[in-house]
Order: sequence, then structure tokens, then C-alpha cells
Amino acid sequence: METINKTAKVQFFFRPFSPDPGVQMVIFVTFLVMYLTSLSGNATIAVIVHINHSLHTPMYFFLANLAVLEIFYTSSIAPLALANLLSMGKTPVSITGCGTQMFFFVFLGGADCVLLAVMAYDRFVAICYPLRYTLIMSWSLCVEMMVGSLVLGFLLSLPLTILIFHLPFCHNNEIYHFYCDMPAVIRLACGDTHVHRTALYIISFIVLSIPLTLISISYVFIITAILRIRSAEGRHRAFSTCSSHIVVVLLQYGCTSFIYLSPSSSYSPEMGRMVSVVYTFITPILNPLIYSMRNKELKDALRKVLRKF
Repeated sequence: METINKTAKVQFFFRPFSPDPGVQMVIFVTFLVMYLTSLSGNATIAVIVHINHSLHTPMYFFLANLAVLEIFYTSSIAPLALANLLSMGKTPVSITGCGTQMFFFVFLGGADCVLLAVMAYDRFVAICYPLRYTLIMSWSLCVEMMVGSLVLGFLLSLPLTILIFHLPFCHNNEIYHFYCDMPAVIRLACGDTHVHRTALYIISFIVLSIPLTLISISYVFIITAILRIRSAEGRHRAFSTCSSHIVVVLLQYGCTSFIYLSPSSSYSPEMGRMVSVVYTFITPILNPLIYSMRNKELKDALRKVLRKF
């Protein structure tokens, strides 16, 4: 009981990137610009898909939902990270606040990974079964798969967050990170963390490996079908609709696998913090850029909207 009471009173602080206030300010401005760019880019994609009836197809439905997920995903991290950069790591976060941030980060990140697998399945059906595409990818199925992504993210995040915050936390309350990342928080516990590390690895393996396996299988069939297309223009168009998705998958899965599937003995707090910047700030910026640059229909819709202004 005494340990629980002590843990309940714990407040965490985030270690600054640098002891120099000038360097911290430069990092703050960089993070703020990246955050605002991510918000504006993803919001633009979501709005354009919503207002253009020509984009009301399963592919753009999933893309718009991915953009909305990215907005919430980044927003679960950025405000607290920015506040701590300004305060030189002196902004406290309660154990409840840390747990809440961790829950939403894993929930939205897990849903993001599952949704990328759903998008790969959509491309698989579109390219391998074009004549049956509208029949297979009905709106009811699209909504069910989107809701399923959120439910799976929720079911994976909640038990893991509860498990980690049942650990006892004592005197060491400085998180070597800019948000409540699971590996960084587990390192602060003053009890046995073997079960918790194992659970984190198993859930991370499920979230990352199963969707990635499904994506890989889908693209084996997609590439086989594309190579059978006789016209060079047809092959180019098919590849262009898939290439942007492949780039996003590589960025998202590559960085998260490095953090969550690496052995705990080789975990470096400094490297973990730097790699986390990629998938919390940089990837959400690149997603709308990659999709808009590689997608003619989206670019045309954006030009139409801009001409009205």
C-alpha cells in the first residue's frame, strides 16, 4: 500500500536535449514548425478528400482517415514536448498524465500500423481484381476495417499501459526522452520489469510483424499482377499508386521496429530519443507530401481548391 501511495505521488520530468537554453530554443522552434506543418498538411488532405466527390473512393477514404490519425497521433506528443523544451525540462507530468499520453500514443500508433495494412489490402484488390473492386470494397467493409483498426489499437494499448503503470516508481523520475515512451518509462521502475519488458516486446511484435507480413504478401501479388500488364503506361500508373504507400510503410515500420523490437540490452536512450523524432514529427510531415506528390488525382483536387481562392 505504501509503495502504491508513493507511486501515485510521483511526478515525471523529461531530460532536456541540451543544457544550453539557446540550443533548446532552436530545437523548440524546429519541433514547432514540424508540428504545425504536420497539422496543416494532414488537415489539407482530410479536407480535400471530404469536399471533392471525385475522391470519395475507398483508397481516399483510408488516406483521409490516416491523415486524421496522424493529427491526433502527433498531438498526443507535441504540446507536452514543446512545453518541456521551453521550460528546460522543468514542466512536471503526473503519473496519470504520463499514462494517458502513453495510452493514446500506443493506441493511435497501433491503429496507424493496422490501417497501413488495410490500405495495402485495398491496393491489392484494386490491382489484382479491378472488375470486382467496387463489389469487394463496399463502403460497409471500408468502415468496418477502419473501426477494426481503432479497436485493435485500443485493445493492444490499454492492457499494456495498465501493466506498466502498476510498476513501482521511486526516486528516479527523469525520463530520458521528450514524451512518455514505454521503454524509457520502464527503465525508471524500481521493481522487477522482466514481465513488463516481455509483454512490451510481444505486443510490439504483434502490432508490427503481423500487419507488415500482410502488407508484404499483398505486394507480392500486386507486383506479380503489375508485371503482367502489357502497356508501359498501365504499369507506371499501377506502380505510382502503390509507391507512395510503400515509402510510408518503410518509414513507419522501420523506425518503430528499431525502437520496440531491438533487444533491451542494446537499447540506447539517446538513440531511442533521436529515432523517435522521425516517427513522431518527421513521418507525419512526409505522409501528406509523399501522397500528394505521387498522386495525380490528389494534386488535381488540390489545384482546383487553390484556384477558388
